Amino acid sequence: MDGDVLHIQVGDEAFIWRLPDLSVEVEADQARVSNRRDPDARLVLPVGEWAPLAGDRLTEKVRSRRQREWWLVGGLTAAAAGVVLFVTVGVPALSGPVARATPISMEERMGDSINGQLSQLFPTCKEAAGQRVLAQLGDRIAAEADTPFDIRVRAVDAPMVNALAMPGGRILITDDLIRQAETPDELSAVIAHEVSHVEKRHVMQAVWRNFGIGMLLDLVVGGGSGAGQQAVILAGQASELSYSRSAEAEADARGQALLHADGLSSEGMAPFFERLAGKGGSSELDQAAEFMATHPDSIRRARAARAAARPGRSALSPEEWRLVKATCAVEESENPVDRLKRRLRLGDDAPVADQRIEVRPH
Repeated sequence: MDGDVLHIQVGDEAFIWRLPDLSVEVEADQARVSNRRDPDARLVLPVGEWAPLAGDRLTEKVRSRRQREWWLVGGLTAAAAGVVLFVTVGVPALSGPVARATPISMEERMGDSINGQLSQLFPTCKEAAGQRVLAQLGDRIAAEADTPFDIRVRAVDAPMVNALAMPGGRILITDDLIRQAETPDELSAVIAHEVSHVEKRHVMQAVWRNFGIGMLLDLVVGGGSGAGQQAVILAGQASELSYSRSAEAEADARGQALLHADGLSSEGMAPFFERLAGKGGSSELDQAAEFMATHPDSIRRARAARAAARPGRSALSPEEWRLVKATCAVEESENPVDRLKRRLRLGDDAPVADQRIEVRPH
């Protein structure tokens, strides 16, 4: 070593390496020296021989390499944090504008496709008179909403207490929910709530939110099933849960406003939510509260609904209410899992991992 120049003699050949051009990797007791101007060459020496040649400059080289490693770790950590931030904040924030910009015809086609798939699993209840009453009630409430979609409400045979809106305006009310509703006002509150989801295009927001997270999975982790994918999925679920609470609160308030606009009572929303949350002490309802599964603040929602409630006309006459209640004829004693197997035409030996069946309302 002559100053900042390393002289190497190999037989009759001489090599001159300038120290600024060198990089050093220390592995165990070896120093591996390479020259960026001669990338095919390596000088491998025991650390004990290299250290006296380079002196303190060896330490500087090793420190520089470690700094690069820390920069790499920091960069990867920042990238991972950016992905999580995009999933939890960016995707939900973008889903609203994108949903509102979605062409009406596109959303309707998407809704038709989803409806066709769900109809295979949850068939429409057969009592036509009750279906007509439900459809007419949906039309009355939807007439007060500012939406271009043709709202179509129908009852379906499904082993869960739930109601859900699909893209394009279709709304499904499960027979179990109809059975648990004690008054027409409770049922009309549920329908108004779902009509509000359609009006505010919450359904398309959920579609685009999940689509964005799926695209990000393919981009970041290649659609695999490793820990990276699970981390993104968990982040996405957390953001969806938070967003759903906001959307549900908006749909609650707007649903009551739609009822008020038609002169209907909105006093059925709070008691229905309270019973589904278990406040009423009904063990059956405690076990069948899928409608509230994604909304831990249901008591708070019920309190807000009660504060905003107004009296008004009953949504249905006694005869209409009787027809709605008779829309879906299902054996009360039939186990929900058995009902689902029957709809899927599965045998008794078909595996069912969990007897809790949940469809998230949107």
